Amino acid sequence: MEKEKKEDSFMMKLATLIVDKRKGFYLVFMVLIIFSIVNMNRVKVNNDLTTYLPDTTETRQGIDLMDEQFITYGTARVMVCNITYAEAEELAEELKEFEGVSMLDFDDSEECYHDMEALFDITFAYEAEEPEAQECLDSVLERLSSYDTYYSSDIGQEERDADDLDNDMIIILVLAGVVIVAVLLFTSTTYAEIPVYLMTFIVAAILNKGSNYWFGTISFVTNSIAVVLQLALAVDYAIILAHRFMEEHEDKDAREAVIVALSKAIPEISSSSLTTVSGMVALMFMQFRIGYDMGIVLAKAIVLSLVSVFLLMPGLLLTFSKAIDNTHHKSFVPKITMVGRFCVHTRYIVPPVLVLVVIAAFVLSGKARYVYDVNTLESNSMSENKFSVSMVNQEFGTVNQLAVLVPNGDYEKEGQVLRVLADLPEVSSCMGLSNIEAMDGYMLTQALTPREFSELIDLDVEVADLLYTAYAVDSSNYGALVNGLSEYKVPLIDMFLFVYDQKEGGNITFEEDLEEMLTEAYSMISIARNQLLGEKYSRFVLELSVPVEGDETYAALDKIRAAVAEYYPIDEVYLVGNATSNKDLSDSFSTDNAIITVLTALFVMTILLFTFQSAGLPVLLVLTIQGSIWMNFSLPYLLDEPVYFLGYLVVSAIQMGATIDYAIVITSRYTELKVYMPIKDAIVETLNQAFPTIVTSGSMLVAAGFIISNVSTNAVVAAIGLALGRGTLTSIALVLLALPQTLLVGDIIIEKTAFTIKHDLNKALPTSGRIFMNGHVRGYVNGVIDGEFTGIIDGEMGAVVRAKDTVEMMDAGNSKETPPKLLDLSISEEGEVTDNEK
Repeated sequence: MEKEKKEDSFMMKLATLIVDKRKGFYLVFMVLIIFSIVNMNRVKVNNDLTTYLPDTTETRQGIDLMDEQFITYGTARVMVCNITYAEAEELAEELKEFEGVSMLDFDDSEECYHDMEALFDITFAYEAEEPEAQECLDSVLERLSSYDTYYSSDIGQEERDADDLDNDMIIILVLAGVVIVAVLLFTSTTYAEIPVYLMTFIVAAILNKGSNYWFGTISFVTNSIAVVLQLALAVDYAIILAHRFMEEHEDKDAREAVIVALSKAIPEISSSSLTTVSGMVALMFMQFRIGYDMGIVLAKAIVLSLVSVFLLMPGLLLTFSKAIDNTHHKSFVPKITMVGRFCVHTRYIVPPVLVLVVIAAFVLSGKARYVYDVNTLESNSMSENKFSVSMVNQEFGTVNQLAVLVPNGDYEKEGQVLRVLADLPEVSSCMGLSNIEAMDGYMLTQALTPREFSELIDLDVEVADLLYTAYAVDSSNYGALVNGLSEYKVPLIDMFLFVYDQKEGGNITFEEDLEEMLTEAYSMISIARNQLLGEKYSRFVLELSVPVEGDETYAALDKIRAAVAEYYPIDEVYLVGNATSNKDLSDSFSTDNAIITVLTALFVMTILLFTFQSAGLPVLLVLTIQGSIWMNFSLPYLLDEPVYFLGYLVVSAIQMGATIDYAIVITSRYTELKVYMPIKDAIVETLNQAFPTIVTSGSMLVAAGFIISNVSTNAVVAAIGLALGRGTLTSIALVLLALPQTLLVGDIIIEKTAFTIKHDLNKALPTSGRIFMNGHVRGYVNGVIDGEFTGIIDGEMGAVVRAKDTVEMMDAGNSKETPPKLLDLSISEEGEVTDNEK
């Protein structure tokens, strides 16, 4: 008891400090807001999900190698509609001459022209991230502006995606703000509390968004949904404090009411936030590191929301206290007594049905079609850029490109591998230095003698001999000089580059025509070399005829890897592309799913174990919410919709961590009320008391999910929003329509597995009518009283009374003529009730 008083005293002192120093906290928050606003635009947003792949994956290692050793030039697939082939061919020739256009592929095949639609496959002379590449693309699109044109390009893609997401977020936040205000108007009891909520939410959101600067870079997924989820997840904390203030303000002045309310709310809100934070922490253990990115940002969002509620909101409540007093109104949230009665009547029906439904949902969710490629998804709304890309892909198909990295140095072996790969039915085309034609049927890597080289470029054989001699000396191959130059062969690409370097160095001069030819050849060869020849590796570029993901695709990857492994050590071969990325994500999905499911359940159950001090109750609650998760992801199977794997992982953690709070609210109130009244009446009253809290928080989270789903033009973000909206709705339905029956039927399990079984001298006496009390009573009497009481209660009573206190129930009889029958109910030291008729 002394310990409790000390803790209460500490909380009161802390609350008093926060309230009395509110102006100082206002100043601190103003400084933090300015800091956050300044740093918001300095946060880098990463639009490439592959960067979050584990370092041990083949795709991640291959991408790192390609970034180090190769140059990837910007490309664009430009579709021109309603054009004849002759016009398209003429236009292609014109575009080839544009500055910055290094290559343009177009012919009369179905892959390039059909149904009055032409596809120009353009490669520019600049890397995709260089501003010159964007300028070249803009000039091409400007030339085609008079045509019905669509394009797909990696040039400027991140900027376009970022702009689209920024535009989406403005709309999402506006709509979410409207919904939040509408919900608060519906569920609040005073209008002036709404500005307090909004200011607290906005400050917390600004602090979280600005403090992302600490991390340097965050993912586009996190950046898109963090603010909305923060508002929806943390709304409970502000509501709890405000409701506490309203209760205390009934018999205390505003300052004292805020202090007492805050002292009581801090431990309550802190414990409530633990389950939500635990879900975010579970995300951080994912192998796919975007989970860490989302988990740490959202966990920080919850913490900053707590900081805002604890340190800022008390001052706002005191500042707005007069306005709050003057704007009271009736709450529009209805009683749901009928739902409670339904739960009582179906208590033996719903639990077994729920078990069967959960088992079926578990099976069906496992059969859902999980997808890993972003291009497989479709969002309800499309930006102009996304629509353009979809039109190109719809008419000419999606390009499934695969890069194969092998150790370089042996052009002949590379040529053999390319020929083997080209014969595979899963490969539409493949390109490497060894199968690119230079001129007159000679391949770039084909080795030529001096005479063959002289004939190819129309050069005197004596000059060719001199060039070959210089090349042999430069490469320290003196054996070629000893054995004679006539049979000395040098790969064409190496000889071209050597000759060009000699020309640029002024060591040799050529006639104008030959010099122009060498310059053009060098330009083409250097582009090919930069893309396909690295310091230690050569790169083959394949186009696959299989989908970007699926068993057929993954089998094709294994087949390609096996073919290349016939010529190179398997541990020195890397396959890189959307297909390999999807394969890596598919492989990590089952592990990440298990990690999130187990850790989230473990964290939440541990918290509930200490909260309710019962071993059985946490299991019932976690199984209920886990059942809602399985039901949520069985719906796509029934609707034949794809499930984006990241949406499943993220929403599973959020749904368990956040919506378990609804189950906790129901359970907490039920365990309190069942002490004072029959369990059937307790569950009905529980639902009436818990419904305002659940409908406020739940409706915001549901609305946030569906708004994100329908507004976001990014398919990944939209998929997460849809899963979140459905999942929250499912959890609310189970908590209101199935959990009460589970608690009623499982009440005996809860009691038997409780850690503290109370065999004290107190006894619950549920009754109704006219009751005479003399002594200490704590319980439900059309409300709850706790104190010394002497008098008559006319109504319903469910209370705990102290041993040896007197409880007399007065029976009014059947008519006015019948004298009242007075019952004396006393309690022995053993807690037994004695009914002494008087």
